[in-house]
Amino acid sequence: MKKNSSGIEINEVYHTSKSQLEQPGEYPFTRGVRKDMYRGRLWTMRQYAGFSTAEESNERYHYLLNQGTTGLSVAFDLPTQIGYDSDHAMSEGEVGKVGVAIDSLKDMETLFKGIELQKVTTSMTINATASTLLAMYVALAKKQNADLSQISGTIQNDILKEYAARGTYIYPVRPSMKIITDIFEWCGKELPKWNTISISGYHIREAGSTAVQELAFTLANGKAYVESALKAGLDINVFGKRLSFFFNAHNDFFEEIAKFRAARRMWANIMKELGATDAQAMMLRFHTQTGGSTLTAQQPENNISRVTLQAMAAVLGGTQSLHTNGYDEALNLPTEKAARIALRTQQIIGFESGVTNTVDPLGGSFYVEELTDRIEKEALLLMTQIDQVGGSVAAVESGWMQEEIARSSYEFQKQVESKELIIVGVNQFTSQENENIPSFKIDDSIREKQTEKINALKQERNQKSVDLSLENLESAARSGENLMPKILKSVEEYATLGEIAFALRKVYGEFAI
Repeated sequence: MKKNSSGIEINEVYHTSKSQLEQPGEYPFTRGVRKDMYRGRLWTMRQYAGFSTAEESNERYHYLLNQGTTGLSVAFDLPTQIGYDSDHAMSEGEVGKVGVAIDSLKDMETLFKGIELQKVTTSMTINATASTLLAMYVALAKKQNADLSQISGTIQNDILKEYAARGTYIYPVRPSMKIITDIFEWCGKELPKWNTISISGYHIREAGSTAVQELAFTLANGKAYVESALKAGLDINVFGKRLSFFFNAHNDFFEEIAKFRAARRMWANIMKELGATDAQAMMLRFHTQTGGSTLTAQQPENNISRVTLQAMAAVLGGTQSLHTNGYDEALNLPTEKAARIALRTQQIIGFESGVTNTVDPLGGSFYVEELTDRIEKEALLLMTQIDQVGGSVAAVESGWMQEEIARSSYEFQKQVESKELIIVGVNQFTSQENENIPSFKIDDSIREKQTEKINALKQERNQKSVDLSLENLESAARSGENLMPKILKSVEEYATLGEIAFALRKVYGEFAI
């Protein structure tokens, strides 16, 4: 029996007359996806990290694991995200800047040196090139003689939100959807514990959407992925269990908690309507990251309070995984100190706050229950509008979704400038003091190092085998067969990420607005 600091016994779950109708761990999962939630185990504590070279990122991963993270979360640089090798002209000025540069399996081997993939869960924020990075991860696991049936983690692999809000796309929408379905099918057979997609509202919110739009657009995108997989003949009760979500946590404390509760209920109903009969295939499991766009360069220490508030909302909302931002991220990549404080924030919530002692502690609150219902109602209305324009794919191709997000972003900025919304340290309670925050910058010499690695790799590898594997990949893309076995073979022959992406560009072309 759990007790608080005064020795008072705490029940596993509490009920009001309304909340008795919904139990944690049972459809429609409003109150949580597990019966005991954090009484059984805490959420996975991740810290999103990756910068410069694979060698330097590997050092940060070992540091974070030693500090108590329970899962890794990899950030990739922009060239890696959009299918360019570090030596490509388009990569100049961006190599290693917002994430780690990964050009080949060699870099992946270095990135996870000294880390047994079977003993960690890894989340990779990658979309257009998700198939290639996953193949590199699998190739490395095979080199470690790992049991692929036990490898667990997540690739973001959510291309629709890239067109709508973020921009790291390569191919047109429909070929991209085909690649995602290929990943669903292949992982169902080869990597049964891998989360094949993290359907992401995070970047939709970062682009300026409201909480209701974040929820509606994310679930509408999720519905589109499910429908695409069903058309390909996949079993919803199999692939549905490996779908995961990725939400933002902003500053409106109760709105965020209600958003998470509404999301679970809505998704359970959507999956049931689409034909799911297995309860696990109806569960909305999600990762949360605190709001990057809420961080301020002015008075950056205030961001520690913001992140704490947002992280608490994610936990009270029932997240399965959490990343807390460093307080200095509005200025530069997080320093080790900022990353440690961010992780300690999660650990204090988990081990000191007492909020994990009972399930859905705000369930039954008049305000939270009403807000959950209202957010669900408004999000469903938006989803109806998306259906009317032809679904998420059509909404993205026509620019409808992008325009809705832009409109909300504009309205928010007007409210800040008129001081209808107060941002502490920005438009109110400002200070003239100079902030002395340690900086963490990446210099442009990283590109030279990566280029040297690529040149050395091309001298060592069997070029005939590489060429053949890329020809077979291109042929598979033209014939419509599943691409994952061909991508994996190319990776194992040490074809570069850019070479694989360009083989597919030959067939699919590139997306143009």
